[in-house]
Amino acid sequence: MPSLPVPVVLVHGWKSHPGIWNRLTPQLNKTDIPAWIFDYTSLDGASMEEIAGALGAFIATRREEEDYTGSIDVVCHSIGSCVARYLFEVTDGRTRNERVRQLIAIGPPNNGSSLAELFCDPVIGPAITGRLCGTFIPRNFDPAADVIVQACRPGSATMAALRMKGIRPDIRYRILCAENITHNPSFFPCFEGKTCELQPGGRWRMTYAGDGIVPRTDSVLPGADMEILPSDPAALEKDAGQYCHLQLPRAPEVVDRIVDYLRHGLVTP
Repeated sequence: MPSLPVPVVLVHGWKSHPGIWNRLTPQLNKTDIPAWIFDYTSLDGASMEEIAGALGAFIATRREEEDYTGSIDVVCHSIGSCVARYLFEVTDGRTRNERVRQLIAIGPPNNGSSLAELFCDPVIGPAITGRLCGTFIPRNFDPAADVIVQACRPGSATMAALRMKGIRPDIRYRILCAENITHNPSFFPCFEGKTCELQPGGRWRMTYAGDGIVPRTDSVLPGADMEILPSDPAALEKDAGQYCHLQLPRAPEVVDRIVDYLRHGLVTP
């Protein structure tokens, strides 16, 4: 029987939308890779657990519609990776009913979000929020009232559950991160090209080792493959902004990496 590509589930991030995949999906179509696009924009105010449950229901529905019982791939952006990991590692971690070949995470806050914690800092928070207002966060943003921001703080019960469960040995984890390796201020102008990084003891610093929103230390996940982009520093001189967190899923180099990962795994139904 002919081999078929593995379907890929696309999971967008916090305060984002499926349009973030508008550079990836045409390439998936060209290579005949089925894309199942999960949209949770209507679940504003829902908990991480509720969104993860909705993702599980979405996958089940698509499997039934396509009469497909094989493995799937999952591509996530930002907090979308926490949603997917919660489903596969916490909810389904023991039974492993969901067959996942690989989870590809773009700029994920695997260890909790430094920025989420800083939003809630009574001294630093207002200044950080002010800089990002209208760019990354909506106006009149209240971190204390945002369920997902609270869930992604490093010390939250949600992040503790992910740490306790750990990654699944039957899933290959791949992480794509960006860093401002040339210290170009146009990489992410809100922070002059740097990223806020929470350090042990509650201290924080600004670092070039991040994508403007998520520092590399937030993304590191033991057992996962990690690739730092761009591979050629000259790319930051041509268009530094394409590698910032907000545009990372659209960067041509990121799209090429993802398609390459997805193509290397044909299965026979």
